[in-house]
Amino acid sequence: MAEDLYSELGVSKTAKAGEITKAYRKLAKKLHPDLNPGDKAAEDRFKKISHAYSILKDPDKRGQYDRGEIDASGQERPEARYYREHAGGPEGARYRSSAGFEDMGDFSDLFGDMFTGARGGRRGGAQFSMRGQDAQYHLDINFLDAVNGTKTRITLPDGGTLDVTIPPGVSEGQVLRLKGKGMPGMGEGPPGDALVEIGVRGHPVFTREGSDIVVEVPISFDEAVLGGKVEVPTISGRVAVTVPAGSNSGQTLRLKGRGVKGKGDQLVKLTVMMPETIDDDLKRFAEDWRKSHAYDPRSKLKEQA
Repeated sequence: MAEDLYSELGVSKTAKAGEITKAYRKLAKKLHPDLNPGDKAAEDRFKKISHAYSILKDPDKRGQYDRGEIDASGQERPEARYYREHAGGPEGARYRSSAGFEDMGDFSDLFGDMFTGARGGRRGGAQFSMRGQDAQYHLDINFLDAVNGTKTRITLPDGGTLDVTIPPGVSEGQVLRLKGKGMPGMGEGPPGDALVEIGVRGHPVFTREGSDIVVEVPISFDEAVLGGKVEVPTISGRVAVTVPAGSNSGQTLRLKGRGVKGKGDQLVKLTVMMPETIDDDLKRFAEDWRKSHAYDPRSKLKEQA
């Protein structure tokens, strides 16, 4: 286990909570086992940063760590326990290290009073039960898995795994709650939940605007002038779309019901692309056409300026 949790994340001991989270996410995206299959070193490093983050993100645990009450593994240090044996006192006597209380003797009476009314209901026979803590994780998924939904498995800091169902339409920063998949409870207390924060990777073609999916589609000079059918990618496959004659760059075609979860639409933004090489035939055509059809596409811009 790392000797210094701050060094493990590459932050200073005075780093703010946001800086710690940012540093962890940056490292997690680089070292996650799903992105480094078979890389044992990356997997071990991922476990270490995840453990460091699990302590430093919690204000109470971070305070205990900073004060030396727990070590880097999260275990209490014997010399920093809340109760300690009193030098020179009766054998077995324990004192609160910060208050100087008198000999408390047997703690069963003290805790019996504290937990009277818990499961068992009577002093001396009470059983203390507490719900387990929630466990927090961060999971980065692909764009199409976010909009279409998927099932995946994440590797936990302790080497275990957790199966996660991603519902269609999940968005960046959304937190999924997995009931009963957190830390175990105490006594007969139920386990906590696993809280999985979702990060969505960008896509080279698609972007998202609410429930709508946006894609930019280049069309040729002749397709813009004459119109025609062009093939367009969607989040569920490729479809043929009719480009109206006389289309311009920036014009948007709307494909109803092809957005996120079938609620939004897909917006097809057209961009007119000239050929890479302008040959003599196209030059002559443009010159002849200009002589009798010249127009100023910037006339409205001049009027408004």
